[in-house]
Amino acid sequence: MNKPLVLIVEDDPPVRNLITTTLRTNDYRYLTAGNGEAAIMEASSHTPDIILLDLGLPDMDGVQVIRNIRSWSNLPIIVISARSEDRDKIDALDAGADDYLTKPFSVEELLARLRVT
Repeated sequence: MNKPLVLIVEDDPPVRNLITTTLRTNDYRYLTAGNGEAAIMEASSHTPDIILLDLGLPDMDGVQVIRNIRSWSNLPIIVISARSEDRDKIDALDAGADDYLTKPFSVEELLARLRVT
């Protein structure tokens, strides 16, 4: 069985590299986007199975990305963010995120969340 196609939306190269290396090592297929506009374009054109989404993007807030994607898709969205306040988590989940992982995170936890999504 093929592993899901994961869209990684992360503007910080070291974090993006950590995630892509983890996914590659575990035989996941992936795409990357460094901002919200690219994320929306990638999600609409490549129809990934899961999105890993940072909230702090250079061109728009990740919650806006969630709302945009939710207007046409129900694909799973896992937020990966340094924002750890309850309000940030609630806003993302209320906008339609399926899960929320706070940075720093362990790669084992990320993989576990991907397996259950």
